[in-house]
Amino acid sequence: MKLKLLAATLVLASGALFAQTIEVTGAWVRTTVKGQQATGAFMNITAREAVRLVGVSSPVAGVVEVHEMKMEGDVMKMRAVPSLDLPAGQTVQLKPGGYHVMMMDLKQALPKGSMVPLTLVFKDAKGTESKLELKLPVSVVAPGSMPGMAHGMTNHSAHDVVAPQGEPKQ
Repeated sequence: MKLKLLAATLVLASGALFAQTIEVTGAWVRTTVKGQQATGAFMNITAREAVRLVGVSSPVAGVVEVHEMKMEGDVMKMRAVPSLDLPAGQTVQLKPGGYHVMMMDLKQALPKGSMVPLTLVFKDAKGTESKLELKLPVSVVAPGSMPGMAHGMTNHSAHDVVAPQGEPKQ
């Protein structure tokens, strides 16, 4: 019995230590209205050692997945990804229009100012899984953003747009 208790304690401790090597900043969930079935969660994740984000869950949603949005030809497509690589020492952004956490089959509206529990599941190179429990604020825009400056709400016509070759677009 003592051996089982010690083994369980070591497993829990190693998971807690592993989670401390991952930093999550700027995390938030986009607000919803009554009847809305989906929303996104966004954050910056930095891992000291290379790991993969292999799962996400929340009690406020029936389905929670990591999604990727990308252009395929002239069409923006969104799809679930089975895992997301987090290279050692590099910050990976989960943001609108890119990788993000998609929360579907919402069980309730998520009003501005509320908090949403979210669990991230990571797997290291040895196959060891760990969980990181978070509470994310619900907001219309990312915390620290100026109202009216959310993507799609700003007139970008005065900005220079640079083509991939370094030449300004006409």
